[in-house]
Amino acid sequence: MAERPSSPGEPIARRAAALASELKAHDIVVLDLRGVTDMTDFFVIASGTSDTHVRAVAEHIEMGLKQGGVSTTMTEGLTQGRWALLDYADCVIHVFHPTLRQYYQLERLWGDATRVELDPVTTPSRQGV
Repeated sequence: MAERPSSPGEPIARRAAALASELKAHDIVVLDLRGVTDMTDFFVIASGTSDTHVRAVAEHIEMGLKQGGVSTTMTEGLTQGRWALLDYADCVIHVFHPTLRQYYQLERLWGDATRVELDPVTTPSRQGV
């Protein structure tokens, strides 16, 4: 398989996944969309356990990335908390309430994308949590 060109979205995606993990987001997935679509290079998909948790995770990601000098180009859904979207152009972050994540099934919709392996510290086991 050919080496993919580097993307400024990859470090954003990895950092966003780590920030989501810090607030105990569930089922964190990073999809590499290069070669699948031109709209963005990476998706980060995570779930909160409630509307409040979804908002908190999304806000934590946004603030953590901002502290690192990365600002979002657009946000949606932060006030409702059912599905928050943070657009960083080369990386789009989705934080879902579990019922909406199951309904939209982005991982299945973008099934041709490559899943990015994350550091085990970023994706702790949820058993016993």
